[in-house]
Amino acid sequence: MIKFFEKDPYAPIQYVYDVEKVLYKGKSDFQEIMVIENPYFGRMLILDGVVQITERDEFVYHEMLVHVVMHAHPNPRKVIVIGGGDGGAVREVLKHSTVEKVYFIEIDEEVINVSKKFFPSVACGVDDKRVEIKCMDGAEFVKNRVGDIDAVIVDSTDIIGFAKSLFTVEFFKSVKDCLSEDGMFVTLSESLHFHKEMVIEVQEAMRLIFPIVDLYTGNIATYAGNWWTFSAASKKHDLRKIRREFKIETKLYSDEIHNQAFLSPKMYEKLMQRRLQW
Repeated sequence: MIKFFEKDPYAPIQYVYDVEKVLYKGKSDFQEIMVIENPYFGRMLILDGVVQITERDEFVYHEMLVHVVMHAHPNPRKVIVIGGGDGGAVREVLKHSTVEKVYFIEIDEEVINVSKKFFPSVACGVDDKRVEIKCMDGAEFVKNRVGDIDAVIVDSTDIIGFAKSLFTVEFFKSVKDCLSEDGMFVTLSESLHFHKEMVIEVQEAMRLIFPIVDLYTGNIATYAGNWWTFSAASKKHDLRKIRREFKIETKLYSDEIHNQAFLSPKMYEKLMQRRLQW
């Protein structure tokens, strides 16, 4: 059986996966795209040598990315999903009955096409009538948009290359400006184990713009460092509080998980003061 050696530019370790079959291999205008089949994880989507999702555990990432802000918000109707070409984040957003419109902004149309073909259970929501797909830079989409969005969810690749534009102070300012009065924002922000300094830098940049910034985590087996972080911000509301009854169907996320996911206040303070050592 052949092996796939992941090429994560930030990880101090290397993951190796058995490959039963290479289902797709190609190159878009932005990145190399590959789909392989693994005996344990099933189909795996790989971009530029880094695993993005697997059939077995994609729900962990997508549920934790989406449902924290969606339940902290009192009434999310208009949502922007930036990145996440596999469609998993869009699928989770659509579980909320309050949602009327989802702007799905993915710079690489080929990722959407490949995901619809090889990951239909993940990409199942992208053709929903409430979803408007725009293949462009998410930073450009939110720029100069005025206050009509309830939640912005960033599901990008790692903080390198063309994804860098989604982690700047200028981008966070554009996001804040496009949000409604109750608006909230969340983005992945790497591993607390392996990329602690990156986590802190994202938090610091968001704190320059948003009045409320927080950090929560999830355990994702196929992401380097496993203990993955999500940086969230709000214009008005405490992100730790659930404001709508938990009714949706999920595999992992729940109201209980929501309450447990955030770093404790003392640990968060220690992290931001750079006193958290390992």
